[in-house]
Amino acid sequence: MMLTIDSVVTAVEQYHPQADTDLIRRAYLFAAEAHKHQKRKSGIPYISHPLEVASILTELQMDAMTIASALLHDTIEDTDAGEEQIASDFSPDVAALVSGVTKLSKLDFFSQEERQAESFRKMLVAMAKDIRVILVKLADRLHNLRTLEHMAGHKQRLVARETLEIYAPLAHRLGITWMKAEMEDLSFLYLHPRAYQEIEAQFTGEQDASERYLAQVQETVAKELTQMRIDCRLSGRPKHYYSIYQKMQRQQLPFEEVHDLLAVRVITDTVRNCYAILGIIHALWKPIPGRFKDYIALPKPNMYQSLHTIVLGPERQRIELQIRTEEMHRTAEEGIAAHWHYKERGSTEENEEYFAWLRQLIEWQQDLKDPIEFMETVKIDMFPEEVYVFTPRGEVKTFPRGATAVDFAYSVHTDVGHQCTGAKVNGRMVPLRYQLRNGDTIEVLTSTSHVPNRDWLRWVVTPRARTRIKAWLKSEDKERSIALGMRNLEHEIRKYTPNPQPYVKTDVLLAAAPAFGCHRANDLLEAVGYGRVSALQVAHRLLPSNLIKEKTKQGKAVAPSGRQQPRSEGVRVHGLTDVLINFARCCSPLPGDRIVGYVTRGRGVSVHTTDCESTRKLEYDAERRTSVSWDDAAETLHPAAIALVTHDEQGVLANVSAAVSACKVNISRFHTTTTMEKKAYMDITVDVRDVNHLNEVIRRIEGVRGVLSVERARNVRRGNWHT
Repeated sequence: MMLTIDSVVTAVEQYHPQADTDLIRRAYLFAAEAHKHQKRKSGIPYISHPLEVASILTELQMDAMTIASALLHDTIEDTDAGEEQIASDFSPDVAALVSGVTKLSKLDFFSQEERQAESFRKMLVAMAKDIRVILVKLADRLHNLRTLEHMAGHKQRLVARETLEIYAPLAHRLGITWMKAEMEDLSFLYLHPRAYQEIEAQFTGEQDASERYLAQVQETVAKELTQMRIDCRLSGRPKHYYSIYQKMQRQQLPFEEVHDLLAVRVITDTVRNCYAILGIIHALWKPIPGRFKDYIALPKPNMYQSLHTIVLGPERQRIELQIRTEEMHRTAEEGIAAHWHYKERGSTEENEEYFAWLRQLIEWQQDLKDPIEFMETVKIDMFPEEVYVFTPRGEVKTFPRGATAVDFAYSVHTDVGHQCTGAKVNGRMVPLRYQLRNGDTIEVLTSTSHVPNRDWLRWVVTPRARTRIKAWLKSEDKERSIALGMRNLEHEIRKYTPNPQPYVKTDVLLAAAPAFGCHRANDLLEAVGYGRVSALQVAHRLLPSNLIKEKTKQGKAVAPSGRQQPRSEGVRVHGLTDVLINFARCCSPLPGDRIVGYVTRGRGVSVHTTDCESTRKLEYDAERRTSVSWDDAAETLHPAAIALVTHDEQGVLANVSAAVSACKVNISRFHTTTTMEKKAYMDITVDVRDVNHLNEVIRRIEGVRGVLSVERARNVRRGNWHT
């Protein structure tokens, strides 16, 4: 049975009797007329979708303007109605909300990284203008998930994956627990249908027993609390499927070994009673050590508050109990919407805690220019597992799980982070990479002579620490590059004149800079230092032409036209010419691998595979990254390393060599080591055309009798055959 506008209006009147229901009804009539010839994929009238979205928002007790915007949210995109018409018929505020939701509907979160990051930046801006835009979008996404069975399979998976990566974490970060859980379960159904059905079958088979068990626990708790004259209400439920699946994956457990599948919620009137109830429950059943969490004293970043404990309940079965007040429960269910207050004129008063987080995200999106890094930062911040630690003064700080002492130092102040040399945890010295634990008291030790270390980027996790470290490293790297560029340029100029100083003055360099795509003198020197621009070419730009001709005739200098062009090695560097190419030994890329280039000071462009671990050390300076691609027309052979383990027996070495030769491949290096266990470990370097050619060699070697394992090795060493 299709939802009606009367049902929506009635729901609004129950929580907001003075709401402008006339606005809601007018919005419905407008939308019904605009969508009258449209149907959903299921065949039912399209207006059913805006009605359902509006109904979802009544569960968050949203104001009349938001409900009206939900009813109108598809009119601009899917009908002839325009923003001007909505502003005229309703109000500019309603039009702005509808327009904001329309723009979010056009965002593409599964395109290349740059466009994906740009989509998220636009979403942040929309949220900052009016958070109700994202609430309407979340309700829209939830109803689309509820009706996803009518879409094609590839579309189902795309929407489900986007929901798990973007919208469910966003609902979590805004504190809307029930919406996040339903989004996750519905997405789980379409992404991993077999796993979903297996968990569902397990629950269905035990449903009656679970319901009886939950009823028994609730009855026991209610009886105890009645005797203590504590007002409360109780509810029981199984945990949602996706959270169980995540636990099974995280801990590599079968369903039968996941114990705390059931939860009972106890809702009371005061914080004092929350702690009293906790004591009563722990007296009834033995608590599991380490599984008690006090989110009342230490709220989550999304303002969630509750006491969580897991106990060995009746029949020694584990069960989770959540204890909270009515106000905490409303915050847990509705999140930011529970803290949204509406005045008669429809304006909003924000809850500062939520908007501090949003302001921080917007700050990061301005600082982080690299799209991949920005999206990683957003995802870490939206769905953290929190750790609570204390400063020496007793202040509480919250960090994502895995945060280190360096993360803590940067949270205090940038200078404290830059200068930290060590840390004390609970009075005991620990290394800087120590991972923070709940309840730790952290004291940072500093020295004014200390500076950040590039290795810190391998283990810090907070966006603040990463951005500050990268900014410092980039600044230092820039200074070194400028100094190197000056030395290289002076060296080239001395080939023509003993005194280079008149030609490297700031004003002279500034005049030459635009010819090389630079805006400032230091930018030109930095480009020379990194090798993006040839020192010889800059020298010829700066020096008088007669001086260059004279020295060239004397054979004491080389004209640019006589310079040997560096080999491309089968790689194109987009946007750069006349540049030296070298392949990183750490990952040894081959044609067929996805690759990325980094401009390396004095050595041209270093080519890595996109998944190379070493590139993480370079990520502090996104400007050094350059786009590269394989030149399909080039007929270049590349060294590739193969590591294999064989039985140490006669003939194996010869047979391996024969297998390689059968692929018309040259062996440039061969090293073998034998062990007491009669095994031989071989490292071979071969010259191949591409990844497919290498895979052919590996398949041939796998077929050799006596070979136990063979795989591609990443670190290519050049040398001679020896055993």
